Amino acid sequence: MNISEAIRTRRSIGKVTEEEIPVSKIEQILEAGTWAPNHKMTEPWRFFVLRGEGRKVLGEALADVALATAADPSSPEAAAAAEAARAKPFRAPVIITVAVTPAEHEKVIELEEYGAVFAAIQNMLLEAHGLGLGAIWRTGAPTYHAKMNEHFGLGAKDKVLGFIYLGIPAEKQAPQGKRKPFGELTVWVDEAGPLRK
Repeated sequence: MNISEAIRTRRSIGKVTEEEIPVSKIEQILEAGTWAPNHKMTEPWRFFVLRGEGRKVLGEALADVALATAADPSSPEAAAAAEAARAKPFRAPVIITVAVTPAEHEKVIELEEYGAVFAAIQNMLLEAHGLGLGAIWRTGAPTYHAKMNEHFGLGAKDKVLGFIYLGIPAEKQAPQGKRKPFGELTVWVDEAGPLRK
């Protein structure tokens, strides 16, 4: 498919089978991420590929965050929430945890490092789609918790930015997408002067 078709037909696919994904396809997805634009060629992305029992790393991290954020960590409710969190990574055979490691350089703006990694994630989602795989970019408050950094061996300035769950789509038909027309969200500026809504 061409790039325009890939952009318009890619969807978040959460329901996937447990069928293994060939390493060559995972590597293609990782390489696509590395071709994202990044200022000063800092390449601030870091990838952790979780498969098989390796998915427990994320499960334990999610469980720790659930306990750390519970009103009463010793309660049965907190224990149940931790157990539910522990099971989440087993919804897909492969999870790629994507993190940003901002460069320490006087001319590098930290926010732009985040932007580069978000662009890498989009590249990866499009590559997965082009390979016929189902993928979903999962985030949420636990993603950014300090305990997540601990489990993935990241430094204080680093940050996990999401998890790409990968697999063979469980359903043949992807959901239809819908977006506002770009005209509703665009201002064309052809002359100098103040912009108004």
